[in-house]
Amino acid sequence: MGTTRTPQRLLPNGTPLRNRLLGALPNDVYASVLKEIRMVEVSVGDTLLENGETISCVYFPNSGVYSVTNEMRDGSLVEVATVGFEGMLGVNVLLGDMLASGRTLLQVPNGALPKLAVGRFLKLVTEPGPFRAAVSAYAQANMLQLMQGTACNALHDLDERCCRWLLQTQDRVGSDEFLLKHEFLSIMLGTTRPWVTKVIGALQKTGVISSRYGRITVLDRKKLERGSCECYEVIAGHFKRLGA
Repeated sequence: MGTTRTPQRLLPNGTPLRNRLLGALPNDVYASVLKEIRMVEVSVGDTLLENGETISCVYFPNSGVYSVTNEMRDGSLVEVATVGFEGMLGVNVLLGDMLASGRTLLQVPNGALPKLAVGRFLKLVTEPGPFRAAVSAYAQANMLQLMQGTACNALHDLDERCCRWLLQTQDRVGSDEFLLKHEFLSIMLGTTRPWVTKVIGALQKTGVISSRYGRITVLDRKKLERGSCECYEVIAGHFKRLGA
């Protein structure tokens, strides 16, 4: 007698569902939410949430990497968190804050982005159940990511932080190859483009990655892990422990 397989869940555009929060929904709830999900085409650098503006929709990345940044008075941006298929954009509405904190933008593209109206999202999380539990766990893991990221930026070298960022990106994209321009990576690491080019060049020279025409290819994952600071494993551990 053959084994019955659970049908692959799909998004409105026919793309297989990867987002963990939506994946935590029971079949009947997901089927209901699916009717209200809209897919948005996003380009690199596009802003999804703008600092101080009211959040009308929350987003559930199915792939790719989105950066949550703080903007300083002189206009410079520094990344404070990254979000991929493990989470959502606009999680602060869970705590009653309807204004975006910092600017959230697409850093590494990989397909369309699912969005859901805030009203529907809030209705879902006010009801006890697996979705509220999943979102709450993610909110906690995200807070721990912010704390670890703050320590990392203060204490660890640029090359270590760059390796961590590349590892996290590879995990979220699910591929050894992804699009990433040096100018955007410099923003995410809080440094200048020449320094990023220097670090990327050193990683290429040792055979860890290749970089060409805004495209990064991870050649040796083990070496990349050894070059990263402890924060990669610590952050991954928080998400695993909390089931986010």
